[in-house]
Amino acid sequence: MEIESVGTTHATEAKPTASHNSMPYSEEANGIVAALGGEDNIRAATHCVTRLRFALADESKINQDALDNMHLVKGSFSANGQFQVVIGQGTVDKVYAAMIAETGISEATKDDVKAVTAKKQNPLQRGIKVLADIFIPILPAIVTAGLLMGINNVLANPGIFYEKQSFIDVHQNWAGLADMINIIANTAFTFLPALIGWSAVKRFGGNPLLGVVLGLILVHPDLLNAWAYGDALEKGEIPTWNLFGLEIDKIGYQGQVLPVLFASWILAKLEIFLKKHVMDALQLLIVAPVALLVTGFLTFIIIGPLTFTIGNWITDGLVAVFDHYAVLGGLIYGAIYGPLVITGMHHTFLAVDLQLIGSTGSTFLWPILALSNIAQGSAAVAIMFATRNEKLKGLSLTSWISAWLGITEPAMFGVNLRFKYPFVAAIIGSAIAGAWITMQHVKASSVGVGGVPGILSIVPGGWTAFLTGMAIVIIVPFAITLLLSLRRKQDL
Repeated sequence: MEIESVGTTHATEAKPTASHNSMPYSEEANGIVAALGGEDNIRAATHCVTRLRFALADESKINQDALDNMHLVKGSFSANGQFQVVIGQGTVDKVYAAMIAETGISEATKDDVKAVTAKKQNPLQRGIKVLADIFIPILPAIVTAGLLMGINNVLANPGIFYEKQSFIDVHQNWAGLADMINIIANTAFTFLPALIGWSAVKRFGGNPLLGVVLGLILVHPDLLNAWAYGDALEKGEIPTWNLFGLEIDKIGYQGQVLPVLFASWILAKLEIFLKKHVMDALQLLIVAPVALLVTGFLTFIIIGPLTFTIGNWITDGLVAVFDHYAVLGGLIYGAIYGPLVITGMHHTFLAVDLQLIGSTGSTFLWPILALSNIAQGSAAVAIMFATRNEKLKGLSLTSWISAWLGITEPAMFGVNLRFKYPFVAAIIGSAIAGAWITMQHVKASSVGVGGVPGILSIVPGGWTAFLTGMAIVIIVPFAITLLLSLRRKQDL
Protein backbone atom coordinates (compact mmCIF):
# COMPACT_ATOMS: atom_id res chain seq x y z
CA MET A 1 0.00 0.00 0.00
CA GLU A 2 0.99 3.65 -0.35
CA ILE A 3 3.46 5.01 2.15
CA GLU A 4 1.47 7.35 4.36
CA SER A 5 4.02 8.51 6.88
CA VAL A 6 7.73 8.21 7.19
CA GLY A 7 10.39 8.34 9.83
CA THR A 8 14.16 8.29 9.95
CA THR A 9 16.59 7.72 12.78
CA HIS A 10 18.97 10.39 13.96
CA ALA A 11 21.46 8.89 16.38
CA THR A 12 22.57 12.28 17.68
CA GLU A 13 19.12 13.34 18.80
CA ALA A 14 18.17 13.21 22.44
CA LYS A 15 15.88 10.32 23.12
CA PRO A 16 12.41 11.08 24.43
CA THR A 17 11.87 10.85 28.12
CA ALA A 18 8.20 9.92 27.85
CA SER A 19 7.04 6.84 29.68
CA HIS A 20 6.68 3.70 27.64
CA ASN A 21 3.02 3.64 28.61
CA SER A 22 2.28 7.26 27.64
CA MET A 23 0.30 6.16 24.58
CA PRO A 24 -1.22 2.96 23.18
CA TYR A 25 1.20 0.36 21.79
CA SER A 26 4.29 2.19 23.06
CA GLU A 27 5.64 -0.97 24.70
CA GLU A 28 5.10 -2.99 21.53
CA ALA A 29 6.70 -0.28 19.39
CA ASN A 30 9.80 -0.25 21.58
CA GLY A 31 9.93 -4.04 21.44
CA ILE A 32 9.84 -4.04 17.65
CA VAL A 33 12.59 -1.44 17.45
CA ALA A 34 14.73 -3.48 19.85
CA ALA A 35 14.14 -6.67 17.86
CA LEU A 36 15.32 -4.89 14.72
CA GLY A 37 18.69 -4.14 16.26
CA GLY A 38 17.84 -0.88 17.99
CA GLU A 39 17.37 2.65 16.77
CA ASP A 40 20.89 2.90 15.40
CA ASN A 41 20.14 0.03 12.98
CA ILE A 42 17.03 1.76 11.57
CA ARG A 43 18.04 4.14 8.80
CA ALA A 44 14.44 5.02 7.86
CA ALA A 45 10.94 3.88 8.78
CA THR A 46 7.49 4.13 7.26
CA HIS A 47 4.19 2.29 7.22
CA CYS A 48 1.40 1.36 4.84
CA VAL A 49 -2.09 0.04 5.49
CA THR A 50 -0.97 -3.22 7.12
CA ARG A 51 2.83 -3.15 7.55
CA LEU A 52 5.66 -1.28 9.18
CA ARG A 53 8.45 -0.83 6.64
CA PHE A 54 12.09 -0.30 7.62
CA ALA A 55 15.30 0.48 5.79
CA LEU A 56 17.88 -1.21 8.02
CA ALA A 57 21.62 -0.70 8.10
CA ASP A 58 22.25 -4.40 8.79
CA GLU A 59 19.46 -7.00 8.57
CA SER A 60 21.69 -9.60 10.25
CA LYS A 61 21.08 -7.78 13.55
CA ILE A 62 17.37 -8.67 13.49
CA ASN A 63 16.21 -10.86 16.38
CA GLN A 64 13.72 -12.93 14.39
CA ASP A 65 12.66 -15.06 17.35
CA ALA A 66 11.77 -11.96 19.35
CA LEU A 67 9.64 -10.66 16.47
CA ASP A 68 7.89 -14.00 16.02
CA ASN A 69 7.00 -14.16 19.72
CA MET A 70 5.31 -10.75 19.78
CA HIS A 71 1.54 -11.18 19.86
CA LEU A 72 1.05 -8.02 17.79
CA VAL A 73 3.34 -9.13 14.96
CA LYS A 74 1.63 -11.28 12.34
CA GLY A 75 4.73 -11.88 10.26
CA SER A 76 7.85 -10.26 8.87
CA PHE A 77 9.92 -10.46 5.70
CA SER A 78 12.45 -8.60 3.59
CA ALA A 79 11.52 -7.33 0.11
CA ASN A 80 12.48 -4.53 -2.26
CA GLY A 81 15.20 -3.24 0.05
CA GLN A 82 12.83 -2.94 3.01
CA PHE A 83 12.28 -5.13 6.06
CA GLN A 84 8.53 -5.29 6.60
CA VAL A 85 6.67 -6.17 9.79
CA VAL A 86 3.03 -7.16 9.35
CA ILE A 87 0.82 -5.63 12.04
CA GLY A 88 -2.65 -5.34 10.53
CA GLN A 89 -5.02 -2.72 9.23
CA GLY A 90 -5.78 0.13 11.64
CA THR A 91 -3.41 -1.04 14.37
CA VAL A 92 -0.30 -0.33 12.29
CA ASP A 93 -1.04 3.42 12.36
CA LYS A 94 -1.10 3.42 16.17
CA VAL A 95 2.05 1.34 16.48
CA TYR A 96 3.89 3.65 14.12
CA ALA A 97 2.69 6.74 16.01
CA ALA A 98 3.90 5.19 19.27
CA MET A 99 7.26 4.35 17.69
CA ILE A 100 7.70 7.98 16.63
CA ALA A 101 6.68 9.27 20.05
CA GLU A 102 8.55 6.80 22.24
CA THR A 103 11.85 6.30 20.40
CA GLY A 104 14.54 8.38 18.73
CA ILE A 105 12.92 7.91 15.31
CA SER A 106 11.60 11.19 13.93
CA GLU A 107 9.42 12.33 11.06
CA ALA A 108 10.94 12.66 7.59
CA THR A 109 9.79 12.88 3.99
CA LYS A 110 8.86 10.06 1.64
CA ASP A 111 11.84 10.93 -0.51
CA ASP A 112 14.18 10.23 2.40
CA VAL A 113 12.98 6.64 2.60
CA LYS A 114 13.01 6.20 -1.16
CA ALA A 115 16.57 7.49 -1.32
CA VAL A 116 17.65 4.87 1.21
CA THR A 117 15.79 1.87 -0.23
CA ALA A 118 16.43 2.73 -3.88
CA LYS A 119 20.11 1.92 -3.42
CA LYS A 120 19.16 -1.71 -2.80
CA GLN A 121 16.75 -1.99 -5.73
CA ASN A 122 17.42 -2.93 -9.34
CA PRO A 123 15.77 -0.97 -12.20
CA LEU A 124 12.83 -3.40 -12.41
CA GLN A 125 12.13 -3.07 -8.69
CA ARG A 126 12.31 0.71 -8.92
CA GLY A 127 9.88 0.70 -11.85
CA ILE A 128 7.44 -1.48 -9.94
CA LYS A 129 7.80 0.80 -6.93
CA VAL A 130 6.88 3.80 -9.07
CA LEU A 131 3.71 2.08 -10.30
CA ALA A 132 2.83 1.08 -6.74
CA ASP A 133 3.33 4.65 -5.54
CA ILE A 134 0.97 5.87 -8.27
CA PHE A 135 -1.84 3.33 -8.10
CA ILE A 136 -2.05 2.45 -4.41
CA PRO A 137 -3.23 5.94 -3.32
CA ILE A 138 -6.16 5.78 -5.74
CA LEU A 139 -6.97 2.15 -4.94
CA PRO A 140 -9.63 2.98 -2.28
CA ALA A 141 -11.59 5.00 -4.85
CA ILE A 142 -11.31 2.25 -7.47
CA VAL A 143 -12.23 -0.57 -5.07
CA THR A 144 -15.17 1.41 -3.67
CA ALA A 145 -16.39 2.13 -7.19
CA GLY A 146 -16.05 -1.54 -8.07
CA LEU A 147 -18.03 -2.64 -5.03
CA LEU A 148 -20.82 -0.15 -5.80
CA MET A 149 -20.87 -1.22 -9.44
CA GLY A 150 -21.28 -4.78 -8.20
CA ILE A 151 -24.35 -3.76 -6.21
CA ASN A 152 -25.72 -2.00 -9.29
CA ASN A 153 -25.05 -5.15 -11.36
CA VAL A 154 -27.15 -7.20 -8.95
CA LEU A 155 -30.05 -4.79 -9.35
CA ALA A 156 -29.78 -4.08 -13.09
CA ASN A 157 -28.73 -7.39 -14.70
CA PRO A 158 -31.29 -10.00 -15.78
CA GLY A 159 -31.01 -13.63 -14.76
CA ILE A 160 -30.19 -13.06 -11.09
CA PHE A 161 -33.55 -12.74 -9.37
CA TYR A 162 -35.71 -13.43 -12.44
CA GLU A 163 -34.96 -15.57 -15.47
CA LYS A 164 -35.25 -12.95 -18.23
CA GLN A 165 -35.71 -9.72 -16.29
CA SER A 166 -33.64 -7.68 -13.91
CA PHE A 167 -34.71 -6.74 -10.41
CA ILE A 168 -35.44 -3.15 -11.43
CA ASP A 169 -37.45 -4.32 -14.47
CA VAL A 170 -39.86 -6.03 -12.11
CA HIS A 171 -39.62 -3.50 -9.28
CA GLN A 172 -39.61 -0.13 -11.04
CA ASN A 173 -39.55 1.81 -7.77
CA TRP A 174 -35.93 0.63 -7.32
CA ALA A 175 -34.80 1.98 -10.72
CA GLY A 176 -33.96 5.46 -9.45
CA LEU A 177 -31.86 4.06 -6.61
CA ALA A 178 -29.97 1.77 -9.00
CA ASP A 179 -29.32 4.64 -11.40
CA MET A 180 -28.01 6.83 -8.60
CA ILE A 181 -25.71 4.03 -7.39
CA ASN A 182 -24.50 3.56 -10.95
CA ILE A 183 -23.56 7.25 -11.30
CA ILE A 184 -21.72 7.26 -7.98
CA ALA A 185 -19.92 4.03 -8.90
CA ASN A 186 -19.01 5.02 -12.46
CA THR A 187 -17.48 8.36 -11.55
CA ALA A 188 -14.11 6.94 -10.51
CA PHE A 189 -13.82 5.02 -13.79
CA THR A 190 -15.19 7.83 -15.96
CA PHE A 191 -12.63 10.25 -14.55
CA LEU A 192 -9.90 7.67 -14.00
CA PRO A 193 -7.29 9.78 -15.87
CA ALA A 194 -7.86 12.59 -13.36
CA LEU A 195 -7.20 10.22 -10.44
CA ILE A 196 -4.09 8.81 -12.10
CA GLY A 197 -2.95 12.31 -13.10
CA TRP A 198 -3.22 13.54 -9.51
CA SER A 199 -1.26 10.60 -8.11
CA ALA A 200 1.31 10.37 -10.92
CA VAL A 201 2.22 14.06 -11.02
CA LYS A 202 2.52 14.03 -7.23
CA ARG A 203 4.81 10.98 -7.44
CA PHE A 204 6.98 12.61 -10.10
CA GLY A 205 7.43 15.74 -8.00
CA GLY A 206 4.94 18.13 -9.59
CA ASN A 207 1.81 19.91 -8.41
CA PRO A 208 -0.89 17.21 -8.05
CA LEU A 209 -3.66 19.72 -8.84
CA LEU A 210 -2.13 20.21 -12.28
CA GLY A 211 -2.27 16.44 -12.63
CA VAL A 212 -6.00 16.52 -11.91
CA VAL A 213 -6.48 19.18 -14.57
CA LEU A 214 -4.42 17.19 -17.06
CA GLY A 215 -6.54 14.10 -16.44
CA LEU A 216 -9.76 16.08 -16.85
CA ILE A 217 -8.46 17.54 -20.11
CA LEU A 218 -8.10 14.00 -21.46
CA VAL A 219 -11.78 13.22 -20.73
CA HIS A 220 -13.25 16.60 -21.69
CA PRO A 221 -16.85 16.18 -22.97
CA ASP A 222 -16.02 18.02 -26.22
CA LEU A 223 -13.67 15.18 -27.18
CA LEU A 224 -14.81 11.98 -28.87
CA ASN A 225 -15.37 9.45 -26.08
CA ALA A 226 -12.70 6.73 -26.21
CA TRP A 227 -15.38 4.04 -25.92
CA ALA A 228 -16.99 5.36 -29.11
CA TYR A 229 -13.69 5.44 -31.00
CA GLY A 230 -14.12 2.03 -32.64
CA ASP A 231 -17.52 2.83 -34.14
CA ALA A 232 -16.41 6.29 -35.25
CA LEU A 233 -13.33 4.78 -36.92
CA GLU A 234 -15.45 2.31 -38.90
CA LYS A 235 -17.78 5.09 -40.04
CA GLY A 236 -14.93 7.50 -40.79
CA GLU A 237 -16.43 10.07 -38.43
CA ILE A 238 -13.52 10.83 -36.11
CA PRO A 239 -13.42 14.60 -35.40
CA THR A 240 -10.11 16.37 -35.90
CA TRP A 241 -8.30 19.61 -35.22
CA ASN A 242 -6.53 21.34 -38.09
CA LEU A 243 -3.29 22.79 -36.73
CA PHE A 244 -1.85 24.73 -39.66
CA GLY A 245 -2.45 21.79 -41.98
CA LEU A 246 -1.70 19.06 -39.42
CA GLU A 247 -4.76 16.87 -38.73
CA ILE A 248 -4.99 15.80 -35.07
CA ASP A 249 -7.63 13.34 -33.88
CA LYS A 250 -9.95 15.01 -31.37
CA ILE A 251 -10.44 12.00 -29.10
CA GLY A 252 -10.59 11.51 -25.35
CA TYR A 253 -8.87 8.85 -23.27
CA GLN A 254 -11.60 7.63 -20.94
CA GLY A 255 -10.55 4.49 -19.06
CA GLN A 256 -7.01 4.64 -20.51
CA VAL A 257 -3.96 4.29 -18.29
CA LEU A 258 -0.84 4.77 -20.41
CA PRO A 259 -1.60 8.21 -21.96
CA VAL A 260 -2.07 9.96 -18.63
CA LEU A 261 0.91 8.15 -17.05
CA PHE A 262 3.37 9.37 -19.68
CA ALA A 263 1.76 12.80 -19.91
CA SER A 264 1.98 13.20 -16.12
CA TRP A 265 5.71 12.52 -16.21
CA ILE A 266 6.17 15.16 -18.91
CA LEU A 267 4.02 17.65 -17.00
CA ALA A 268 5.86 17.15 -13.69
CA LYS A 269 9.33 17.39 -15.22
CA LEU A 270 8.38 20.46 -17.27
CA GLU A 271 6.90 22.16 -14.21
CA ILE A 272 10.07 21.45 -12.19
CA PHE A 273 12.22 22.82 -15.04
CA LEU A 274 10.16 26.00 -15.33
CA LYS A 275 10.20 26.62 -11.58
CA LYS A 276 13.99 26.56 -11.65
CA HIS A 277 14.29 28.98 -14.55
CA VAL A 278 11.39 31.42 -14.07
CA MET A 279 11.69 34.24 -11.52
CA ASP A 280 9.42 33.92 -8.50
CA ALA A 281 7.35 37.00 -9.40
CA LEU A 282 6.29 35.47 -12.73
CA GLN A 283 5.88 31.82 -11.76
CA LEU A 284 2.11 32.02 -11.21
CA LEU A 285 1.65 33.52 -14.69
CA ILE A 286 4.07 31.28 -16.55
CA VAL A 287 4.79 27.90 -14.91
CA ALA A 288 1.36 26.25 -14.77
CA PRO A 289 -0.06 27.71 -18.02
CA VAL A 290 3.03 26.85 -20.06
CA ALA A 291 3.42 23.39 -18.48
CA LEU A 292 -0.21 22.46 -19.13
CA LEU A 293 -0.29 23.95 -22.63
CA VAL A 294 2.89 22.22 -23.79
CA THR A 295 1.95 18.92 -22.16
CA GLY A 296 -1.55 19.13 -23.63
CA PHE A 297 -0.26 19.69 -27.14
CA LEU A 298 2.29 16.89 -26.82
CA THR A 299 -0.36 14.55 -25.44
CA PHE A 300 -2.91 15.08 -28.20
CA ILE A 301 -0.30 15.12 -30.98
CA ILE A 302 2.19 12.40 -29.92
CA ILE A 303 1.81 10.82 -26.47
CA GLY A 304 -1.91 10.05 -26.65
CA PRO A 305 -2.06 8.40 -30.09
CA LEU A 306 1.16 6.43 -29.47
CA THR A 307 0.28 5.13 -25.99
CA PHE A 308 -3.35 4.52 -27.02
CA THR A 309 -2.04 2.23 -29.76
CA ILE A 310 0.38 0.50 -27.37
CA GLY A 311 -2.40 0.02 -24.84
CA ASN A 312 -4.60 -1.56 -27.49
CA TRP A 313 -1.74 -3.86 -28.52
CA ILE A 314 -1.34 -5.00 -24.90
CA THR A 315 -5.07 -5.53 -24.56
CA ASP A 316 -5.39 -7.39 -27.85
CA GLY A 317 -2.37 -9.55 -27.01
CA LEU A 318 -3.74 -10.59 -23.62
CA VAL A 319 -7.19 -11.22 -25.03
CA ALA A 320 -5.73 -13.35 -27.83
CA VAL A 321 -3.65 -15.42 -25.39
CA PHE A 322 -6.56 -16.06 -23.08
CA ASP A 323 -8.91 -16.74 -25.99
CA HIS A 324 -6.66 -19.39 -27.53
CA TYR A 325 -4.99 -20.78 -24.40
CA ALA A 326 -7.59 -20.07 -21.72
CA VAL A 327 -6.76 -22.98 -19.42
CA LEU A 328 -3.00 -22.44 -19.63
CA GLY A 329 -3.32 -18.67 -19.12
CA GLY A 330 -5.57 -19.06 -16.09
CA LEU A 331 -3.37 -21.80 -14.65
CA ILE A 332 -0.20 -19.73 -14.96
CA TYR A 333 -1.68 -16.48 -13.65
CA GLY A 334 -3.36 -18.30 -10.79
CA ALA A 335 -0.04 -19.91 -9.88
CA ILE A 336 2.14 -16.82 -10.09
CA TYR A 337 -0.13 -14.23 -8.48
CA GLY A 338 0.81 -15.24 -4.91
CA PRO A 339 4.57 -15.04 -5.60
CA LEU A 340 4.00 -11.72 -7.40
CA VAL A 341 2.58 -10.29 -4.17
CA ILE A 342 5.83 -11.15 -2.38
CA THR A 343 7.88 -9.21 -4.93
CA GLY A 344 5.38 -6.34 -5.22
CA MET A 345 5.00 -6.95 -8.96
CA HIS A 346 1.27 -7.54 -8.54
CA HIS A 347 0.83 -3.76 -8.53
CA THR A 348 1.66 -3.68 -12.23
CA PHE A 349 -1.39 -5.81 -12.98
CA LEU A 350 -3.76 -3.24 -11.51
CA ALA A 351 -2.81 -1.02 -14.43
CA VAL A 352 -3.41 -3.96 -16.79
CA ASP A 353 -6.84 -4.64 -15.26
CA LEU A 354 -7.81 -0.99 -15.61
CA GLN A 355 -6.56 -0.96 -19.20
CA LEU A 356 -8.63 -4.07 -20.01
CA ILE A 357 -11.74 -2.55 -18.44
CA GLY A 358 -11.18 0.71 -20.28
CA SER A 359 -10.71 -1.02 -23.64
CA THR A 360 -13.10 -3.98 -23.45
CA GLY A 361 -15.45 -3.19 -20.56
CA SER A 362 -14.27 -6.11 -18.42
CA THR A 363 -11.20 -7.98 -17.17
CA PHE A 364 -10.53 -11.72 -17.01
CA LEU A 365 -7.46 -11.29 -14.77
CA TRP A 366 -9.02 -9.75 -11.67
CA PRO A 367 -11.33 -12.70 -10.87
CA ILE A 368 -8.22 -14.87 -10.52
CA LEU A 369 -6.80 -12.35 -8.03
CA ALA A 370 -9.99 -12.58 -5.95
CA LEU A 371 -9.74 -16.38 -5.83
CA SER A 372 -6.03 -16.25 -4.99
CA ASN A 373 -6.86 -14.18 -1.90
CA ILE A 374 -9.43 -16.75 -0.79
CA ALA A 375 -6.90 -19.55 -1.32
CA GLN A 376 -4.38 -17.88 0.98
CA GLY A 377 -7.04 -17.56 3.68
CA SER A 378 -8.12 -21.19 3.30
CA ALA A 379 -4.56 -22.42 3.74
CA ALA A 380 -4.11 -20.23 6.81
CA VAL A 381 -7.28 -21.43 8.54
CA ALA A 382 -6.17 -25.05 8.06
CA ILE A 383 -3.21 -24.28 10.31
CA MET A 384 -5.68 -23.16 12.99
CA PHE A 385 -7.18 -26.67 13.05
CA ALA A 386 -3.78 -28.37 13.01
CA THR A 387 -1.81 -26.42 15.64
CA ARG A 388 -1.97 -26.47 19.42
CA ASN A 389 -0.16 -23.14 19.69
CA GLU A 390 -2.75 -20.65 20.93
CA LYS A 391 -1.04 -17.63 19.41
CA LEU A 392 -0.80 -19.37 16.05
CA LYS A 393 -4.46 -20.39 16.30
CA GLY A 394 -5.51 -16.79 16.85
CA LEU A 395 -3.24 -15.50 14.12
CA SER A 396 -4.54 -18.11 11.65
CA LEU A 397 -8.16 -17.26 12.44
CA THR A 398 -7.78 -13.50 12.04
CA SER A 399 -5.59 -13.96 8.95
CA TRP A 400 -8.23 -16.19 7.35
CA ILE A 401 -10.97 -13.61 7.88
CA SER A 402 -8.71 -10.81 6.61
CA ALA A 403 -7.74 -12.74 3.46
CA TRP A 404 -11.32 -13.61 2.63
CA LEU A 405 -12.12 -9.89 2.87
CA GLY A 406 -9.28 -9.01 0.50
CA ILE A 407 -6.24 -8.30 2.76
CA THR A 408 -3.83 -11.24 2.40
CA GLU A 409 -0.66 -9.95 4.08
CA PRO A 410 -1.37 -11.42 7.55
CA ALA A 411 -2.21 -14.84 6.08
CA MET A 412 0.56 -14.88 3.52
CA PHE A 413 3.43 -13.46 5.55
CA GLY A 414 2.29 -14.37 9.05
CA VAL A 415 1.28 -17.99 8.47
CA ASN A 416 1.67 -19.47 5.00
CA LEU A 417 5.19 -18.36 4.11
CA ARG A 418 6.32 -19.14 7.64
CA PHE A 419 5.61 -22.85 7.07
CA LYS A 420 5.97 -22.73 3.25
CA TYR A 421 3.71 -25.70 2.41
CA PRO A 422 0.47 -23.76 3.14
CA PHE A 423 1.68 -21.15 0.63
CA VAL A 424 2.31 -23.87 -1.96
CA ALA A 425 -1.11 -25.37 -1.22
CA ALA A 426 -2.70 -21.94 -1.82
CA ILE A 427 -0.85 -21.64 -5.12
CA ILE A 428 -2.08 -25.07 -6.24
CA GLY A 429 -5.69 -24.22 -5.41
CA SER A 430 -5.44 -20.81 -7.05
CA ALA A 431 -3.91 -22.29 -10.22
CA ILE A 432 -6.65 -24.92 -10.59
CA ALA A 433 -9.41 -22.38 -9.94
CA GLY A 434 -7.76 -19.88 -12.31
CA ALA A 435 -7.72 -22.44 -15.10
CA TRP A 436 -11.37 -23.32 -14.43
CA ILE A 437 -12.83 -19.80 -14.39
CA THR A 438 -10.77 -18.71 -17.40
CA MET A 439 -12.00 -21.73 -19.35
CA GLN A 440 -15.54 -20.67 -18.39
CA HIS A 441 -14.84 -17.07 -19.57
CA VAL A 442 -15.53 -15.52 -16.17
CA LYS A 443 -14.99 -11.76 -16.24
CA ALA A 444 -15.23 -8.83 -13.84
CA SER A 445 -16.82 -5.55 -14.86
CA SER A 446 -14.73 -3.65 -12.32
CA VAL A 447 -11.91 -3.95 -9.81
CA GLY A 448 -13.58 -4.59 -6.48
CA VAL A 449 -12.80 -6.18 -3.11
CA GLY A 450 -10.55 -9.16 -3.74
CA GLY A 451 -11.91 -12.10 -1.78
CA VAL A 452 -15.40 -13.41 -1.04
CA PRO A 453 -17.05 -9.99 -1.75
CA GLY A 454 -15.37 -10.15 -5.17
CA ILE A 455 -18.37 -11.97 -6.60
CA LEU A 456 -20.20 -8.64 -6.71
CA SER A 457 -17.74 -7.44 -9.37
CA ILE A 458 -18.20 -10.55 -11.53
CA VAL A 459 -20.38 -10.27 -14.63
CA PRO A 460 -23.55 -12.15 -13.51
CA GLY A 461 -23.33 -14.70 -16.33
CA GLY A 462 -20.16 -16.04 -14.73
CA TRP A 463 -21.44 -16.31 -11.16
CA THR A 464 -21.97 -20.07 -11.22
CA ALA A 465 -18.48 -20.76 -12.57
CA PHE A 466 -16.96 -18.26 -10.13
CA LEU A 467 -18.74 -19.92 -7.20
CA THR A 468 -17.31 -23.25 -8.37
CA GLY A 469 -13.89 -21.60 -8.43
CA MET A 470 -14.50 -20.36 -4.88
CA ALA A 471 -15.27 -23.92 -3.81
CA ILE A 472 -11.97 -25.05 -5.34
CA VAL A 473 -9.88 -22.42 -3.52
CA ILE A 474 -11.66 -23.17 -0.26
CA ILE A 475 -11.35 -26.97 -0.37
CA VAL A 476 -8.04 -27.66 -2.14
CA PRO A 477 -5.68 -25.39 -0.12
CA PHE A 478 -7.43 -26.33 3.13
CA ALA A 479 -7.23 -30.07 2.47
CA ILE A 480 -3.60 -30.06 1.31
CA THR A 481 -2.45 -27.86 4.19
CA LEU A 482 -4.33 -29.88 6.81
CA LEU A 483 -3.02 -33.23 5.53
CA LEU A 484 0.58 -31.99 5.40
CA SER A 485 0.21 -30.35 8.82
CA LEU A 486 -0.91 -33.60 10.39
CA ARG A 487 2.16 -35.30 8.93
CA ARG A 488 4.48 -32.48 10.11
CA LYS A 489 3.05 -31.97 13.58
CA GLN A 490 6.45 -31.15 15.03
CA ASP A 491 6.55 -27.91 13.00
CA LEU A 492 3.45 -26.58 14.72
